Amino acid sequence: MVTSGERKVVIGGARQRTTLALLLLNPGRTVPVDTLVHEVWNGNPPATARTQIAIVIAALRKTFKAQGAADDTIVTAHPGYLLDAESHYIDSVEFTALVAQAEIDAREQRLEDAAGRYRRALDLWRGPALAGVSGLLVEEEAGRLGEYRLNAYDDATAVQLALGRHYELLPELGGVVQENPLRERTRYHQMLAQYRAGRRAEAMESYREAREQFIEELGLEPGPDLQELHDLILRDDPSLTPADGPVSIATEAATPEVVVVPSELPPDVPGFTGRESELAALDALMIESGAALQTPTVGLITGVAGVGKSGLALRWAHRVADDFPDGRLFADLRGYDEQHEPASVADVLGRFLRSLGVPGQQIPEALEERIALYRSLLTERRALIVLDNVRTHAQVVPLLPGSGASCVVVTSRDQLEQLVTWPKEARVHLGVLPPDAAVELVAKIAGEERIATARTDATRLVELCDRLPLALRIAAARLASKPHWSVRHLVARLSDERRRLDELSQGESRVRAGFELSYRYLSVDAARLYRRLGLADVPDFTSWVAAALLDVDVIDAELLLEDLVDTQFLEVVGVDATGRLRYRFQNLLRLYAGERARDEESDEAWHDACRRVFRTALTIAREAHRRESGGEFSIVHSGTEPATIDTDLLEELLADPLAWFEAERLCLVGMVEQAARMGMADLAWDLTGSASVLFETRSYVENWESCAVHALDAARAADDRLGQAVMLHHTGAAALMRQSMDEAKARSEEALELYGDLDERLGRALVLRNLAVVHRLQGDPDAAADRLRGALPIFREAGDLSSESSVLQNMAQLELDRGNYEASLAHARDAVRVAESMDPGASRSLAQCLYRLGSAQLLSGRAEEAEESYLRVEELSRAKADTHGLAHALYGLGQARVALGALESAETAYVQGRKVARGLGSPVVEGSIRLKLGVLLRELGRDEEARAELLGAKELFTRRGATHWQEEVARELSGSPEISPEVSPGLSPGLAPEPSPDPSLEPSPGVGIGE
Repeated sequence: MVTSGERKVVIGGARQRTTLALLLLNPGRTVPVDTLVHEVWNGNPPATARTQIAIVIAALRKTFKAQGAADDTIVTAHPGYLLDAESHYIDSVEFTALVAQAEIDAREQRLEDAAGRYRRALDLWRGPALAGVSGLLVEEEAGRLGEYRLNAYDDATAVQLALGRHYELLPELGGVVQENPLRERTRYHQMLAQYRAGRRAEAMESYREAREQFIEELGLEPGPDLQELHDLILRDDPSLTPADGPVSIATEAATPEVVVVPSELPPDVPGFTGRESELAALDALMIESGAALQTPTVGLITGVAGVGKSGLALRWAHRVADDFPDGRLFADLRGYDEQHEPASVADVLGRFLRSLGVPGQQIPEALEERIALYRSLLTERRALIVLDNVRTHAQVVPLLPGSGASCVVVTSRDQLEQLVTWPKEARVHLGVLPPDAAVELVAKIAGEERIATARTDATRLVELCDRLPLALRIAAARLASKPHWSVRHLVARLSDERRRLDELSQGESRVRAGFELSYRYLSVDAARLYRRLGLADVPDFTSWVAAALLDVDVIDAELLLEDLVDTQFLEVVGVDATGRLRYRFQNLLRLYAGERARDEESDEAWHDACRRVFRTALTIAREAHRRESGGEFSIVHSGTEPATIDTDLLEELLADPLAWFEAERLCLVGMVEQAARMGMADLAWDLTGSASVLFETRSYVENWESCAVHALDAARAADDRLGQAVMLHHTGAAALMRQSMDEAKARSEEALELYGDLDERLGRALVLRNLAVVHRLQGDPDAAADRLRGALPIFREAGDLSSESSVLQNMAQLELDRGNYEASLAHARDAVRVAESMDPGASRSLAQCLYRLGSAQLLSGRAEEAEESYLRVEELSRAKADTHGLAHALYGLGQARVALGALESAETAYVQGRKVARGLGSPVVEGSIRLKLGVLLRELGRDEEARAELLGAKELFTRRGATHWQEEVARELSGSPEISPEVSPGLSPGLAPEPSPDPSLEPSPGVGIGE
């Protein structure tokens, strides 16, 4: 309220009231225009805001002048305005001055003077401060003033009690306690006044009510002061009775004695589980602090919001409390508190000094002097200091002991790189809970039996909570408070990603709020990267993805990624095969990043960022495909322009092209699907085609089909006919690898027709090669040969050496099927010649051709030459870590050595091949090797072992539905094997390569024998 003499001055409009309130709260100090703008419009000002503030100031000046005030009441002072407080009365200023003098009077035992000043100060209040005035800063300052008023009231009450005026205090104290039921000091004064007034039962009732409210609303017992007063009243302790006349405020019986051995730790965390290794790491602090050097030890616990840093610190502190006989100090530095500013180091030191026995009047005002006194007191003591929620190194340094055997434990969301822990083991980075410990935590809160009967759902629940302790406690508390909910019901609610953060951000414990506070302190670029990564549909990523999202250099992106790691927004997965660090989100942090992106990023900015990432991935994948295939072979590209990529970076990434593909496989799958959803069909289908060299050679058929189907849908939606043709070709190739012949044929013929309409000759030739495989596997060798003859000249015309060699070795297999071994040899040798002329990086094509050559050599009686070919296939496969090719090479090598009579070496090859094939998850490949091994063992006279291998092969073939192979095993088990017509003279029955379906005729550069 503003008055002029006895008249009330009306201040018109919310903007004028907010502006005047800010000026009144800063008397004699300049309030910047930007601050006024932000507060008046709550952070969302119009373009004309600064002009409107000037209009508001002019209106206020006019109002004051009309009441006779001087022109300079509100002064323009760059960069804003200030209120001249010299010639005006401001009640908040007067209140502060009166309270300050009253405190001095009380310290100097002038109790009557102190009581009078406190009363005049409190009489200035007519209601809540700044009621009806909006603005965040105004509301915060109003809260501060209200707290200041209550503190002054408590101080005034202590003076009145010291003067023996307990009767007069009781009526007013009752009202204040009712308005502030959780204010312990006011409760204390009420209980003491009641006791001194002879109302002992009322004092006990006041304590009981206080305890119930504290437990119900805070989950805490009353503080030590209230508990001690309760005990003193129960004993009718004489110290509670005031002496005759005024009592010294410093020694008044109502004020507890100074606690020289403080024990300030908050209660231990209920339901604490796990963290044994982290607790053991903190135990190193005890070993060091007990050393003869008597050097203070320092531990640091870091981790993302809600991961349980404070809980771990308190659990450990309570566990070792008895080892610190000189006290346990605790301070929440509030580095991440949305309601309060970070705690002042000076205030924390002041409290610690009081706890350590220093009288209030002896605590120095200067910060440096407080630090010196604090360290002096700890020199000869062994105390435990827990500093919770530290945000900066500067907050910690003044609170570290200089010498002595004390121990400090710090918790922070940041790494605090400047803080040196001692010992080094005590730097503990806290991750999420292990699965079993996470379920155990939920069970302790929600009920053991309830979780035990829904173990599968509970396991799913903890994963949806990221095994983050805060989220787990919130979820468990919701179950505990809703006994009619099943665990599965809560799982269903959390499974919706759009609602998950809402479900875990209710009441006092809010997961989203914890993330928000950390996000607020990120740099602009780090926050932008975090947001955009949150919308990238990839499980993990490296720095090149981050660089593309922001359109910055990779080095700059790495720095920002490390910032996000340091602030716990990202975690490092490890180093991939290319030597790059890989990063990932916890799911809840990813969801929060997505929220921020949707709120703060424009659709255009996000679309452009995604396209940069997809183009970068495509450029790298194209080059990897080219290097692995020996050239621009076996592929049809879109017209998408490549991204610009640093040459050194590209060389580093593609030192081993397949290793890069393997490292980025799941990311590439995610990018294809996201590009398809976003309507970037050209990128989706080209990226699928470029990654097919990985899908084929490592048999990632599901990934291949998933990408191809998504990209095909996108191409159809965009009416991109070339993209449709390419993806039909790839879905057909993937179906071929699954041995789904009818589907492979239908997809391939559809692609062939589209390629014909578009006059895309290379695409047609690639499909013809696939159809040749289909025809051969369906028992139509003439149609297969016709397809191959149609494709070969196109490949030669295009200079596609990889596809040319593939066609030639397929022709070799057709001749093997017909028994034309010499013709097969000729084709196989031509295929090897073409493959050998390619870039050495394309060794997989060479391995395939050599395998086919070895088969032709073996069947034509050239066992030594066949062994040499298979050995080369083995060497090439091992160099490429190609387990498929290695299994086939060992299969062929075993047959060649049987033909040469080297049966022990043959057995070794088969046994190795069986082991490799078992890891492939390919029943027919493993079964084929076990069949040959069984036959060999029988010939060696080891019938029991032979029968075990044959029965194992039978089970594998039955599982796969491979009827030809089942018949062959049955013949072997009956003891009367029939020699296949392809078995050449000089080969033992059952040892020749089988004329069964052979995926090595597929367009894949891998080698195959039977699935």
